[in-house]
Amino acid sequence: MKVKNGDFVMPGDKLGIIELYLLGKGTYDNEGDIESTVLGNVKINSKMKTISVEPKSGCPATLEVGSKIYGQITDIKPQRVNVKIDRMVDTPRDLSLPYMGSIHISKAKEDYLDKISDAFRIGDIIKAEVVKITGDNVDLSTVAEDCGVLKAMCTRCREYMATTEKKNELQCKKCNKKEKREVSSEYVNI
Repeated sequence: MKVKNGDFVMPGDKLGIIELYLLGKGTYDNEGDIESTVLGNVKINSKMKTISVEPKSGCPATLEVGSKIYGQITDIKPQRVNVKIDRMVDTPRDLSLPYMGSIHISKAKEDYLDKISDAFRIGDIIKAEVVKITGDNVDLSTVAEDCGVLKAMCTRCREYMATTEKKNELQCKKCNKKEKREVSSEYVNI
């Protein structure tokens, strides 16, 4: 399919190949093929060698470097945690594509971190910043003060935890267990 400026396309339609164009808004790379993420009209910038799709109805949220997101920790490895990205901060619209991200131990906090499980646990709700996007890999960071764990449950009794006087420490209201986390300045105490 050879597309031209102004052509009407649907999500998943092939627009070109990565060797000819740079990705613009409303597009993504699918193994070298540039495809549309939205219903709209093709916009080709010959000078900048970019191809994008201008949506017909409002633009869906698309992740970019610097975007802040809300997500949930789904898996913990020795050097990184996996995050299911739920939505972008300050954007009411759903994301245009489902995203998974990861936080490397070096991007969890500014200081040295011995174990990533001292910063996050499975099920934690977090706020993070997008630092790199490579295809469908999204690298996140929680170094900023407002980033980190927003809500956490006790690993013993699964009750929600509250902050203590100590920095990066949470305590269960039910069983009084204390746990370390990389706590956001916006942590939600119930």
